[in-house]
Amino acid sequence: MTTTLRPAEPLQQTPDGGRSRTYDVCVNSRRVGSVHLSTAPGFGAAAGVISRLAIDEPDRGRGRGTVAALASEEVLRGWGCVQVQISVPADAAPALRMARSLGYTERSRNMLKELPAQPPTLPEGVEIRPMTEAEYAGWRTRAMDGFAQSWIDRGVPEDQARAKAESSHRTLLPDGLATPGTAIHVVVRDGRPAGHLWTGRIELEPGRWAAFVYDIDVDEEHRGSGYGRALMLLAERVAREAGETLLGLHVFAGNTPATGLYESLGFRTTYVNSAKDLR
Repeated sequence: MTTTLRPAEPLQQTPDGGRSRTYDVCVNSRRVGSVHLSTAPGFGAAAGVISRLAIDEPDRGRGRGTVAALASEEVLRGWGCVQVQISVPADAAPALRMARSLGYTERSRNMLKELPAQPPTLPEGVEIRPMTEAEYAGWRTRAMDGFAQSWIDRGVPEDQARAKAESSHRTLLPDGLATPGTAIHVVVRDGRPAGHLWTGRIELEPGRWAAFVYDIDVDEEHRGSGYGRALMLLAERVAREAGETLLGLHVFAGNTPATGLYESLGFRTTYVNSAKDLR
């Protein structure tokens, strides 16, 4: 039997070169599932995404998903993509095994916490204040460079990584510190900033919103002093005061101290994000 992809809709294209299309997964022309292919928003047209790959129950366990994933990679190569990204639910063990078997490498995780009704108390003796306009320009440059470097360190071509950093900041902070729903705080030690926290909102799925930690960082010389935990507790307070019941974040693979901190605070992994070189 032959497993193939059959277009289920016209190819969708955007002025900036983006593409997307849904395909039926077929076995000898019989539909057994579907998959959505697209270029990655923010990364440029050379980065592809395989999403919503699903095989109908009667045809599972026969390798249909694996063949559909490989066929999807070929479509993306035809679009000129040099890398492909996937995001797999953390509780989907068979899909995670399939991703590893196909050579996908974990890049990051999405994590989520259901917030308690009572906001946490911040540690005594830790000074945290809103970021000032005078601090913002320098912080923005450093944050964009750091974000891009995190992607570069995980195999993303530099042009894609910088495009992602610029796109994210342009979209999420169009009015800087005055952007609605955004808050950027700094933790202070001896009168000088020692770290920062950027929080906002994100739509987890259509109609389901959560507060989100877009960036948190403590200067290297001040790490291990409890400032990261204090900033995360502040994130919970900010979220609760805004009426949110969920707090999400994104953590890069290999950042073991941060992952350990988040897990100790009650965050759980919801999606594992992986990638593969198509060249």
